[in-house]
Amino acid sequence: MSNIDNYHILVADDDDEICEVIELLLSGEGFRVSRASNGIQSIEKVDQTVDLIILDVMMPEKSGLFACVEIRKKTSAPILFLTAKTQDSDKVLGFSAGADDYLSKPFSNVELLSRVKSLLRRYYIYQGKNDIFRNQALVLKDLTLDSDFKVILRNGNPIHLTETEYQILYLMMNHRNKIFSAENLYESIWNEPYFYDANQTVMVHIRNIRKKLGDDPKRPRYIKTAWGKGYYVD
Repeated sequence: MSNIDNYHILVADDDDEICEVIELLLSGEGFRVSRASNGIQSIEKVDQTVDLIILDVMMPEKSGLFACVEIRKKTSAPILFLTAKTQDSDKVLGFSAGADDYLSKPFSNVELLSRVKSLLRRYYIYQGKNDIFRNQALVLKDLTLDSDFKVILRNGNPIHLTETEYQILYLMMNHRNKIFSAENLYESIWNEPYFYDANQTVMVHIRNIRKKLGDDPKRPRYIKTAWGKGYYVD
């Protein structure tokens, strides 16, 4: 990753101590950091200069889940949830709201930095700043994916996907008829080793993509299921 000083990260948490620790950690790595102390502030502070948002799930005024939904209307920048909850249902809610990844409290500085850099690396590449991803328009039935402008069109109408959803669809459209297991997708997109509950993470994202594309999960036209093997597009 280059020009790390140019990356602007918004940290939203009502715990001032956690915010300060994260700000010091990220600033020490060269990132530019802004802070918000509640859900409303986090929504207000997000603009096109923000490259990544670290969002606490439980915040006053408006929850992180609510803020995430509203932030997704403004930007496709990656969102990393901080949560004290570890149940799968809470993670599913977070992903459904538009989060790209989550980190359970308490977390180590090394783990936080690893997640932040991984999300930014993916965002950096899929924004078209790497030549191997530029100047490619992919077509699947009535869908068009323009990687230069990072736009998904269905019959000419734009469809808003999160950064992670975009990357999944891009990968699959760029490898037609290849079956991707949950492990393949997770390790390719999240850039991390597959672990026991990552399958649920992948399933939620596939379900969200299908919903946004208006696809019937029982008879999908776009992302199809190869039972017992994974997902593919043809």
